[in-house]
Parts: sequence; structure tokens; C-alpha cells
Amino acid sequence: QVHLVESGGGLVQAGGSLRLSCAASGRTFTNYVQGWFRQAPGKDREFVAALNWRGDRTDYGDSVKGRFTISRDNAENTLYLQMNSLKPEDTAEYFCAAAGPYPYAYAGLPRTPPSYAYWGQGTQVTVSS
Repeated sequence: QVHLVESGGGLVQAGGSLRLSCAASGRTFTNYVQGWFRQAPGKDREFVAALNWRGDRTDYGDSVKGRFTISRDNAENTLYLQMNSLKPEDTAEYFCAAAGPYPYAYAGLPRTPPSYAYWGQGTQVTVSS
């Protein structure tokens, strides 16, 4: 059974940083796109970032571009999200997810939640002003 477990969330002041981790078990995500989404109360789940298997293509939501960095350690089967210059509007539950498998040369990075078959339980990030 596949499990994605997020960690690293917490309370931070505006301007601060957090690093989220997503540890996968039950399978390796060879040829999978992995991504981060977030959801604030009363809002739709929002695309944050995605990364391909080879790690050479990334995509970011406009609201986090230039502040967040997605990365993965395939040997450790772990996905990361480094979040810098955090703002109160970044407050949300953050979810990691996996989509695929795709052909090795596939260049797409899905932005919509239905494209992702595997999801973690989420980790809360709260940014105080």
C-alpha cells in the first residue's frame, strides 16, 4: 500500500522559512511527477509546485514563484518544499501528491488535483503577521 507522509509544517512569522518533507513508502515513484498543493479553509485546493522524475523540470504557482523551491531525493524516496519569505496568505494545509507513471520523455507537469492519484494527509502551515 502506498503512503505519502508530510512533515515540517508549523507556525512561523511572516518573512520566515519552513521546509516541508514528503516521505513515500510502498512504492518508488519512478517516472512519476510529484507535486505540492495547498488548501486554506473555504478555498479550493491550489497548485503550488511540481517536479518531474528526472528533477530537471519544475513548475510553480504564480503566488509562490521565486519564494518556494521543490526538490526530490529519489534515493530516499522523499519530496521537499523549501518555503522562504513566507506570507500570511501562505497559511494553509499543504499536501504532497504523485501523478503517473508517465513515459520517460514526458514533459508535462500537471497542475490539477484530479491528475494526481496518490495523496498525503497534509501538514499545516501557519504564517503569522
